[in-house]
Amino acid sequence: MGKIFSIFGAVYGMLGVILGAFGAHALAKMLTESNRLDTYHTAVKYQFIHALLLILIGILYRSNKTKSLKLSGITAILGVLIFSGSLYTICFTGINVFGAVAPIGGSLLVASWAFLTFHFYKNY
Repeated sequence: MGKIFSIFGAVYGMLGVILGAFGAHALAKMLTESNRLDTYHTAVKYQFIHALLLILIGILYRSNKTKSLKLSGITAILGVLIFSGSLYTICFTGINVFGAVAPIGGSLLVASWAFLTFHFYKNY
């Protein structure tokens, strides 16, 4: 699982760079005109932060395979997919109903940090 968490973190980080550059250059006009530039930046920022979190979890998991670390990694992976994914979907399609999905992803990201906190509390 540690390898999977680290790979997801690295891929999310790589995609964050690509999507960030794409948004700043190729999509800047469209995102500005649709008033979605801030939404796009939020999606990229949260993706980056949690890419680093996943790499940390992957590294920690190699030497300490706790249930709380596993849950932290799984909820981080799903949280980024749902939170940032729903924001990207809004930006690309203009369908605002996907905004109702973002809090689910955000809750998963909060859960990921909570599981990590629990891991540190119990193991350090």
